[in-house]
Amino acid sequence: MEEIVNKYTSKTFEDIKHIDEYGGEYWFARDLQKVLEYKDWRNFKKVIDKAITAANNSTHDNDDWVVEINKPIKTGKGKQEFIKDYKLSRYICYLIVQNADPSKEVVALGQTYFAVQTRKQEITEQEYVSLSDDEKRFYQRKLTRRGNYTLQKVAASA
Repeated sequence: MEEIVNKYTSKTFEDIKHIDEYGGEYWFARDLQKVLEYKDWRNFKKVIDKAITAANNSTHDNDDWVVEINKPIKTGKGKQEFIKDYKLSRYICYLIVQNADPSKEVVALGQTYFAVQTRKQEITEQEYVSLSDDEKRFYQRKLTRRGNYTLQKVAASA
């Protein structure tokens, strides 16, 4: 386990995280595939499909957990081709690592990372709900400067 801790840390998952123009977090499936040490896309796609099924069975509120995209790549001969990839939300990444191969030690690290990050977000949103209207306005202004889109969505719906 010490070797895997030295090789992978929670920073590994932060390094492949992307932020969209609204401050929302997402990960590319192909990046996550590499980090979770899946060599074949077809095997990793099965894990993604299981996670999507779990998400669909748990809630009807689909917040664009998975968005299919086509990524350009250069082939060995220098030609450009497109491969299928996905933009993944934190929620679906959490379900992916829960359904990934448990014999891989990096999967346990991923499970911990996504569980902790999800819990941090839940705590922050719960704290927000308990604020007065004036405190919410102040907090929303502060978040706008930091670019935390998820809490801005919570503020807009409150």
